[in-house]
Amino acid sequence: MTRIIPGRRRLPASVVPLVLAGTLAALALASCSEPPRPPSRPTFYDYLGVPGATVDAAMAASMISGYRANHGLGPVTVDPELSRIAGEEAAYIAGRNSIEGALAGERMTKARLARAGYAATTAVENVSAGYRTLAEAFSGWRDSPPHNANMLNPAVSRIGIAIAYAPQSKYKVFWSLILAAPAR
Repeated sequence: MTRIIPGRRRLPASVVPLVLAGTLAALALASCSEPPRPPSRPTFYDYLGVPGATVDAAMAASMISGYRANHGLGPVTVDPELSRIAGEEAAYIAGRNSIEGALAGERMTKARLARAGYAATTAVENVSAGYRTLAEAFSGWRDSPPHNANMLNPAVSRIGIAIAYAPQSKYKVFWSLILAAPAR
């Protein structure tokens, strides 16, 4: 028995096997090819609130450089020595479970750089706690006038960035971003 649906045309019986064969062929070809891969997620969304996590310094430099370009400023590049010094500061504030006073007195950025033998004509630093991704940290710094001013400092050309994980802390992740202009 054939059901007739009003407003629809019925395929001739001779065409149905051809449509069915075409559909099966398309399915067979699709099953032979590799399934599509999901798009990779940028590393600035990586969750860093776990032991052993590290921040992608190249991604941080790219984000900050793009932001600076939007404000007519030059790019920044990753400096491994600045990243090492930033790592020490992140570990220091994580060990204290506080960023209060982290950049005061002998902890001032330029003083720490000088003690490490890093000569800089300009050096500024953003320290923070609680951001679990690079994207969150960047947004927080951008929305904070003093941190934003550091990222948009026209004199800087190098960055060092690091995190320290503190499982006992409510913040979990402590950050240090040093932006500097090395002395020539």
